[in-house]
Amino acid sequence: MARSPRILEDPSSGGSPPGPQPDAPMPRPRWTPVCGTLIVSCVALYLLGANQMLPALSSKQAGLELAEAGIPLAVYGPLVQQGEYWRLLSCVFAHGGPIHLLFNMMVVYSLGFMLERNIGSWRFLGLCIVTALGGSSFALFFDFDRPMVGASGMILGWAGVMLPIATEQGRKQLGVWLVQMVVISLLPGVSWAGHLGGFLFGLPCGLALRLGAPVYARALPLILFISAVVAMFAAHPERRWGF
Repeated sequence: MARSPRILEDPSSGGSPPGPQPDAPMPRPRWTPVCGTLIVSCVALYLLGANQMLPALSSKQAGLELAEAGIPLAVYGPLVQQGEYWRLLSCVFAHGGPIHLLFNMMVVYSLGFMLERNIGSWRFLGLCIVTALGGSSFALFFDFDRPMVGASGMILGWAGVMLPIATEQGRKQLGVWLVQMVVISLLPGVSWAGHLGGFLFGLPCGLALRLGAPVYARALPLILFISAVVAMFAAHPERRWGF
C-alpha cells in the first residue's frame, strides 16, 4: 500500500524529514480532539441556529439589533467594545450558510487533522487561539461595524503555521491553495481582513515550531499575550489615540 506524500517536516528535528522506511509498519493515526471538537461544535451550532443566522447576516441592520437578530457568536465591533470579548473566539464556531460551513469543515478535515497530528493537540490548540484572535483583530481594525463569523481566519492561520515547517513540495501545494484563498477573499461578503489577520498571526507560530519544540513552548505564551493585546487594541478604537 503506497504512502501519501509527506507535507510537513518534523518540527522537533529542525531539518528535513527522514527518508522512506518501506519495512516499517504504518503508524496508527493519532486522534485529533481539537479538530474533532471543532467540527462537531460548528455543525451542531449551525443546525441549532441556522434559521436565525441567515436572515441576520443578510440584513442591513446595525448596532445592538444584530445581536438580537440571531448572531450571538459573531465578532462585531460595537458589542466587543462593550465587553463581550468572548466573541473574539466564539465567531469561529458560527457560519453564515451551509456552503460556508461545508467548505470550512472540509479544510479542517484535510488541513487541520494533518497539522494537529503532526505537532500535537496542545500545541495545535495554542496556535488555534492565536490565529483566531488574529483574524478577529484584523476584522475589527478594518470592518469594525460589520459582523463576522466563520473559522476561515483561524484556518488561514494554519497555513501560515505550515509554511515554515512544510517540505518543499508541501510549500508548493500550500502556495496554490493560498492563491485560491486570495481570490475567495476578494469576493463580496468575505472578510479578507479576517483571512489576512489569521495568516499573519500564524507565521510566528510556524517559525517557532521550525526552531523546535522547546522554542515553541517558550514562545507560545509570549505570542498569545501579544495576540490578546492586539485584540484589545482593535476592540477599543476610542483608546487608540489616547481619547
